[in-house]
Amino acid sequence: MAHFAKIEDGVVTNVIVVDNSDILDSEGNESENIGKTFCSNLLGGEWVQTSYNNNIRKNYASIGGTYDSTKDAFIPIKPYPSWILNETTCQWENPTGVEDPSTPPDNLYYWDEDSLSWVEA
Repeated sequence: MAHFAKIEDGVVTNVIVVDNSDILDSEGNESENIGKTFCSNLLGGEWVQTSYNNNIRKNYASIGGTYDSTKDAFIPIKPYPSWILNETTCQWENPTGVEDPSTPPDNLYYWDEDSLSWVEA
């Protein structure tokens, strides 16, 4: 199965699954361009292939996230105003660089935007 994201003004508005048979070229190879055309003919708009396994375009497309055509990458929704985009991974990182210290199910933390730190729940 192939996954395609609908892009409107750089924002992901839909993600669909397309059967591989609908994106094959005349030689039986998968083609993103054929998939884009298939999605556009079916639902209209601009479509870009995404990978559930993050094999292409850095991240799996998420509705409300963005597609940066210059980076050719999907960027998730920014979780907090203070977080900074890692230009290599196209993932948001907190400004302290400290990863979420949660070790479920016992110790759960949440990001506190006011103190710019992880706080035990």
